[in-house]
Amino acid sequence: MTEMISLPGPEADWASATSPTPGNPARQCSVFQAAAEPLISLALLSVELDSVARRLRLTVEESWDEHGALRAAFFTLDGTDFVVTQHERDPAGTYVWVRKSGPVEPAGRMAVLLAALGVGPDAVAYSTWGVGTDLSHVPAAWSRGRGRRAESHQRFWEGFSKRTGMYVGRVTYEGVTAFLDGYDHAGGGVLLRGLTEWLADTKQAGHNLVWSAQVVGVVFPGGRPAEPWSSEEHYQAVAGLFALLDEFFAHLQGQPDATP
Repeated sequence: MTEMISLPGPEADWASATSPTPGNPARQCSVFQAAAEPLISLALLSVELDSVARRLRLTVEESWDEHGALRAAFFTLDGTDFVVTQHERDPAGTYVWVRKSGPVEPAGRMAVLLAALGVGPDAVAYSTWGVGTDLSHVPAAWSRGRGRRAESHQRFWEGFSKRTGMYVGRVTYEGVTAFLDGYDHAGGGVLLRGLTEWLADTKQAGHNLVWSAQVVGVVFPGGRPAEPWSSEEHYQAVAGLFALLDEFFAHLQGQPDATP
């Protein structure tokens, strides 16, 4: 087991990374934004994820995938989009990723992150450019997706519908539909392909509406509730959406071009 290194606390003038106040070099966005583009592994740090979050004043978000519970934070630092993660099944440490389209000099990018964290290169347990890397102990997380089947959309839907809050935080209709729209876009439009037409044909929803508006019309036949929605109305809309999607996916199972 790699011995963890302690990080200094945040600088006195660093506000939360989600705040526009100058000072903190990190600027945090939702970790979901990281799913819109492939990530590449950069390094494994001998530092606890909570220590990284405390130093940079990040909010750690929680989600779930086929490897178990996932804790992560997505932030921009000196022009680079970083994602720091920790799966419940992975060894201790902070796994660092960057966008595939980002800067190509990994050592330089890591130097920027280490400087912000207030530690030196001894904090790097493994890296993609050779520092600290023992190829006999390459972190298992780095090889995920290589030599295994991609997770099916059905499996994603099963996890999302059962643990929605782990993906979107506070469960609202807008939050759920935005997440599904983003997932569908990142997956090439496969998950929800044909949904708009199916809703129009089977539920008499308007052909000229986006699917999220069609669902509202089906769930609230008397008209869309006035804003802001109550928690009960959000619950009713999400429950109705999930029931419709279950019906839609069941319909697709009998189609020859359905995607598993």
